[in-house]
Amino acid sequence: MAKPLPLETIPVFSKENPPSPDFDFSAGSILLVNKEKDWTSFDAVKYIRGRVKTKKVGHAGTLDPMATGLLILCTGRATKSINQIQEMPKTYVGEITFGGSTPSYDADSEIDQKAPMDHITEENIQEILNKRFSGEIQQVPPMYSALKRDGKKLYELARRGKTVELEPRPVTIYEAKIIEYNAPKLVLKVTCSKGTYIRSIAHDLGLTLDSRAHLSALERTQIGSYSSVNAYTPHEIDKLLRPDG
Repeated sequence: MAKPLPLETIPVFSKENPPSPDFDFSAGSILLVNKEKDWTSFDAVKYIRGRVKTKKVGHAGTLDPMATGLLILCTGRATKSINQIQEMPKTYVGEITFGGSTPSYDADSEIDQKAPMDHITEENIQEILNKRFSGEIQQVPPMYSALKRDGKKLYELARRGKTVELEPRPVTIYEAKIIEYNAPKLVLKVTCSKGTYIRSIAHDLGLTLDSRAHLSALERTQIGSYSSVNAYTPHEIDKLLRPDG
């Protein structure tokens, strides 16, 4: 079995180093992709797989369909190094809307519970972030997630109206910083560890502030030292790899 490649030896294709149609992607590469809204992470993998000369293409960390931003794809031999990238801290900018929660904890499902939010201030939010959403915390994943129970994905069970009791898991919040608060919407920057659900932060923040909330928009801006600023959209990569297509 081939060993993972050291990350520093893998070519990184980005706006600073555009990919070439002649490159041997089976030898291993990292592609910085700016995922578009309503694409699944697998949609992006499938799209790129159809444009590089290797069937081995994988992503280093799922983004929900409603989320945008940095999705790191590895090709060929670099797929063995995906775990190294997944362990890196991730930074997100999320929009949280107070006053109503949803079953999925985000805007992909309808509001099912409403609550007052006029009492919430920026000072209240920052105080709760400092106390409850800083350092290592215990987080319960959302029922609408790709985690599995007895071989079934949780979101498949949720869509059938079934719920299971989920155990909290340790995750680390390195930073939770308010970018802007204009009620009912909060724009929050979060840097966190692998396995953290920003949707759960939104939901739990609403409850902790004696209200309800859901995640209404999300962008992943960074994974380790890799930035969405340098990432191509899938269609831009298509033009680079198939200039005559």
